[in-house]
Amino acid sequence: MIIDRDGALFGCTPGLPDEAFESDGLITKRVVRASALAHLRPLPGQLLWDIGTGAGSIAVEWCRAADGARAIGVERRADRASRALANAERLTPQGAFHLVEGLAGDVLAELPSPDAVFVGGGATMPVLELAMSALHAGGRLVVHGITVEAELLCIAAHERWKGHLSRIQVENAEPLGSLLGWTPYRTVIQWAVEKA
Repeated sequence: MIIDRDGALFGCTPGLPDEAFESDGLITKRVVRASALAHLRPLPGQLLWDIGTGAGSIAVEWCRAADGARAIGVERRADRASRALANAERLTPQGAFHLVEGLAGDVLAELPSPDAVFVGGGATMPVLELAMSALHAGGRLVVHGITVEAELLCIAAHERWKGHLSRIQVENAEPLGSLLGWTPYRTVIQWAVEKA
């Protein structure tokens, strides 16, 4: 089990190995995670909401990337919330990560205003509206999805708020018999915007 709260082992640049995290397989993969963090732009002392935190990989990387950066993970499933807390305990500075269990639509209004928001699961238009209204000017929002429904939501959000819309496909070389072949991850739709 890897412990690296201060970045002495892996450094602070986003892109930790996927193996550094306990997960149930649903985790924002390394290359895609680094892309999300490039849009989120962690800055010292800033707060991230990580909605649908899952394994907490985005929140963990945010907390590691800038001095005093903090994150609140929102997760409806207790098993994933427990994993996110365990990952943060091993990989973030003490007290940088907090977790709120519940549905995003039920808990976001009670949270302190964020500087950035990542939505990795549970994206709906009402959740995006809550996130956009909570962000101040210059705040950043990134949404990832792998379903057709998530893609349609990201397209609708792009039409409404503009920003940057991408589809990210990553393939890794893996053994194929005695040779190597390309194994694709699921394509991720990414919508990123900075609030005007």
